[in-house]
Amino acid sequence: MKNFLAGTTVACILASAEILRELHTFEVRHYSIPLPKMKKEEKRKVLFLTDLHGKEYGKENRRLIKKIREEKPDYILIGGDMLTRTKKETEQKALRLFSHLAGICPVYAANGNHEQKMKENLEDYGSRYEKYKEAVKSTGVHLLENDSVRLHFGGQPVKVTGLEIPLSCYSRVKREELRISQISERVGVSEKEEYQILLAHNPAFISQYWEWGADLVLSGHLHGGIVRIPGIGGVITPQFKLFPRYSGDIYQKDGHISVVSKGLGTHTVNVRLFNPAELTAVTFYGSKSPD
Repeated sequence: MKNFLAGTTVACILASAEILRELHTFEVRHYSIPLPKMKKEEKRKVLFLTDLHGKEYGKENRRLIKKIREEKPDYILIGGDMLTRTKKETEQKALRLFSHLAGICPVYAANGNHEQKMKENLEDYGSRYEKYKEAVKSTGVHLLENDSVRLHFGGQPVKVTGLEIPLSCYSRVKREELRISQISERVGVSEKEEYQILLAHNPAFISQYWEWGADLVLSGHLHGGIVRIPGIGGVITPQFKLFPRYSGDIYQKDGHISVVSKGLGTHTVNVRLFNPAELTAVTFYGSKSPD
């Protein structure tokens, strides 16, 4: 019994130390994706940030900004929840970071459920979102609210779309299923001639995003499942759902790809175990032979 208690105590101490370490560090996770119309000699690097929730790595996020500069991205995409709606001070932290990012390369941002709830729940938040939105624009970051931007990656037409789904699709109780028609109503139809990148905060509906026509989905929201088990994945989401299907990895089916980031911050359950915070780097490379 004494040995069991001693072993349990040591395990708890080690787990606590690891949690503390992971809450103050992040890693860069790299993926490579071929583009059919991109020339072989061409490459484009995209960094994806999501779910920062006002967290800072060093004073005013200096460590995070330094790492982003070192990665030398061509574009930065943001998946939402860069603030926590119940903590007004996180807005300024997000805006300071945006100002730095916009000085590195073009930045395109979608909203997560925290920004969207500020936007739609006027009784609770008044004009906070509109003021925040104008402040985001003033930093030079392009905000995609059910909107798209067209880019070119070395001969490959690319469309980046920021999607806001109904808030009922985020509900912890009796969550509404997302219909493909609801995606089309918000952002239109996908174009087969373009490589479609969809910034969709909630990964619960990856199948619908793919069926709508997304070639690559970039999501977050679930913070990697808080605690991760090797070979299994995330254990529980911040919404207290056990063993989410998509929690923090790359998923592929029939030519469609989804990258779910484990995010950079926390909220509700401020724990990470075997689940380091993540800055996601996606390198697109050409697969088309020169003419």
